[in-house]
Amino acid sequence: MSGRLKSLLVAAFSVLFLSIGVPVLAQHEGHEQNHEQHGAEQGTGHEKGAEATTLEPSKVIIEHVMDSHDFHFFTYHDFHATIPLPVIIYSPQRGLDVFMSSKFQHGHEAYKGYRLAEGENIVAVQADGITIDESVKVYDFSMTKNVVQMIIALIILVWVMTSIAKRYSKGEGVISAPTGMQNLIEPVITFVRDEVAKPNLGPKKYFKYLPYLLTVFFFILINNLFGLLPGFANVTGNMAFTLVLGVISFIVIIFSSNSHYWGHILWPPGVPLPIKFILIPVELMGVFTKPFALIVRLFANMIAGHIIILSFVCLIFIFGAMNTALGWGTSPFFILLAVFIYLIEVLVAFIQAFIFANLTAVFIGQAFEGSHDDVDHHEDAVIL
Repeated sequence: MSGRLKSLLVAAFSVLFLSIGVPVLAQHEGHEQNHEQHGAEQGTGHEKGAEATTLEPSKVIIEHVMDSHDFHFFTYHDFHATIPLPVIIYSPQRGLDVFMSSKFQHGHEAYKGYRLAEGENIVAVQADGITIDESVKVYDFSMTKNVVQMIIALIILVWVMTSIAKRYSKGEGVISAPTGMQNLIEPVITFVRDEVAKPNLGPKKYFKYLPYLLTVFFFILINNLFGLLPGFANVTGNMAFTLVLGVISFIVIIFSSNSHYWGHILWPPGVPLPIKFILIPVELMGVFTKPFALIVRLFANMIAGHIIILSFVCLIFIFGAMNTALGWGTSPFFILLAVFIYLIEVLVAFIQAFIFANLTAVFIGQAFEGSHDDVDHHEDAVIL
């Protein structure tokens, strides 16, 4: 239901932005004509003021969902509430440089022969601080917002799990009722074990893969929830992050496969010979489309919610630029819609972590059982 709602909202906003863009563009062209009539000098000053107040929704949205070299919370006039992060750059021509990202002055200044370009990329510049020096090769190993947030999520995950494990080793929650953090985490672990691992991997092999499934589930969940906080990074909405998780799952799937699994792919039994030459490439392609589905599903779902929320906020300023009364009048409606989508995103954060772990378990089960139909569900049912 949330997926259909998002698709409907994206379609509606596409039409809405197209309908708004025409009068805004016409209004902008009208202003430019008036500026030309008032003279070149006066027009130039007015155009600079117009550029300063013109909102570019696509640029604002992209800046919020992409990676950066600092944690930016808000801006008030010339004050920027940010937490700068370390910049680590190596160049064969200039050597190693380490400094804080605040030296760039939010992209307005160059430092030590480097500056921030479009897309938060660090480039080498010449002595004037503006012209890009193409002869200098730059290797960026900086601690960006996504990297720092993943480290924080990893620390939280290890701390929570080890603290709970110590309490269980002392008998708390075993000979007595679980308390505190155990009460919160134990039902989730039990859910992943009983609803993800056992049904898809069987009662004999689920315990072998349960640590990996739990790690993936909680790591994605923690990063999903962090991404909903203002100023934090949307790590799971980054294709590089989901790509690494998908590749790891792909490696686990491949190493879990057996000869029966590859026999069904490379020479499908019970299929006429001419059909095999069509079916074999399809089956081989399916080996790679499974992790690709994991990568794209998580990335698309997590970035879509952020884009929709930011679109609602941008619409307030777009309507306000057209008419002040219209902007104030529609702002409560758009704020309510943004809050509504935000609440849905909290639910989606849990759902996407579950789906990634569940599909990974399904693909692993198919790998060592040969096919989905061969999974021994009846044995699991008898034991239960």
